Amino acid sequence: MTEDPAAALDRAFFDRPSPEVAPDLLGRLLRCTLPTGTVELRLTEVEAYTGPDDPASHAYRGRTARNAVMFGPPGHAYVYFTYGMHFCLNLVCGPALHPGGVLLRAGRVTEGIDSARRRRPGSRRDHDLAQGPARLTVALGVDRTQDGEDVVAGPVFRLLPGTPPAPGQIRTGPRTGVAAAADTPWRFWIEGDPTVSPYRAHAPRRRAAK
Repeated sequence: MTEDPAAALDRAFFDRPSPEVAPDLLGRLLRCTLPTGTVELRLTEVEAYTGPDDPASHAYRGRTARNAVMFGPPGHAYVYFTYGMHFCLNLVCGPALHPGGVLLRAGRVTEGIDSARRRRPGSRRDHDLAQGPARLTVALGVDRTQDGEDVVAGPVFRLLPGTPPAPGQIRTGPRTGVAAAADTPWRFWIEGDPTVSPYRAHAPRRRAAK
């Protein structure tokens, strides 16, 4: 059956292990509607994290007030604050009580570019607007207020089918910016897309990601 390009993907899409969901997010459209404007991105780079078996995951040491949404049903947004200045947006995957998530690392703005430019006035080129997880959340207007929002049936986020890349365009490699389990090849991106962020080895200050 052909996917309806105007229909949001259902909860079953997220009810799978995050390393399986992550590459399937590439090319999908994430629309974020806030009072300050609507911005839509075509996802070009993502990174998967699981739970207690993944020392790079925020869920590795169990449930906390900060990561509680990861332990809930799939298809919700997990937003966290890092480095005292940045927000990062993850999509929760897998069945409830089995935490997993996919960090949205980069995307190309396909709708609402004026809103994205207004939020990111320092960006010199449009492909920089959502290049990297911190820039992506700024371009969308996302902060901790959106933590726990339903991506399937909520009013803020909508994940649309978009145009997934051909299998030969998908690349995978080590995760970026984490010290623990950094070599796990769960970072996925669309080869040759200018919005994909540069790879960086682990940052010593960052103890865990998702």
